[in-house]
Amino acid sequence: MTTQQLTEQIRKKKSFLCIGLDVDLNKIPQHLLQEEDPIFAFNKAIIDATHQLCVAYKPNTAFYEAYGLKGWKSLEKTIQYLNANYPEIFTIADAKRGDIGNTSSMYAKAFFEDLGFDSVTVAPYMGRDSVEPFLAFHDKHTIMLALTSNAGAFDFQTLKVNNKELYKEVLEVSKTYKNSRNLMYVVGATKATFLADIRKIVPDSFLLVPGVGAQGGNLQDVCKYGLNKHVGLLINSSRGIIYASNQTDFAQAAANKANELQQEMEVILNSQS
Repeated sequence: MTTQQLTEQIRKKKSFLCIGLDVDLNKIPQHLLQEEDPIFAFNKAIIDATHQLCVAYKPNTAFYEAYGLKGWKSLEKTIQYLNANYPEIFTIADAKRGDIGNTSSMYAKAFFEDLGFDSVTVAPYMGRDSVEPFLAFHDKHTIMLALTSNAGAFDFQTLKVNNKELYKEVLEVSKTYKNSRNLMYVVGATKATFLADIRKIVPDSFLLVPGVGAQGGNLQDVCKYGLNKHVGLLINSSRGIIYASNQTDFAQAAANKANELQQEMEVILNSQS
């Protein structure tokens, strides 16, 4: 999927919502545990109930890897179901990979070719040759960590290097990478006021913004500083949507929560146009 196609979906659905599929078997409705594949059963129900309200889904791979081979098969079935039934949806493998070049190439192949994701999150700490193998894939997107929503972000990301915060240096340097047009960036919603400076460096890039809802991020603040002429935002909500209920009505409850965010986004988009 190209960024133009993603923007078209945002305009069509009047939504820039991304739903995180972070499945914890201790939190899903108990009746699903009787299913052959409880994780996929949960994801399928959530997707079917919410796909008209969002433009992206983001499974965090840790929640699948934790269950070994069965979990990985659930992830595979989830992405296959999305690609087969809702090809207009942008898919994000939240894997936060990043390693030496040949290893990164294998990670990229795993998520882009074997699983068929549109994008994958990448940690840039090892530099250019750990990121560029992901950028080599045509019409795929690499979502690089820039400024994250956790408290420990201030340990390194905002430290000054040559009188410039490290996350700003990361953004600047990433623009020189081969095929950098395929880059998107992760910026935590709890760091909304930093978005004004980030937009000065990457004015046209898409930003994946986790942390709205359960982590305390504010949608209005994120949009105030982060929207661009193409919208340029994917707002992620995970727990606040998928765990809105742990009863048999869980899918409808998730849809209700997603609808609340979509309605807020529609108002914001209408005010922008």
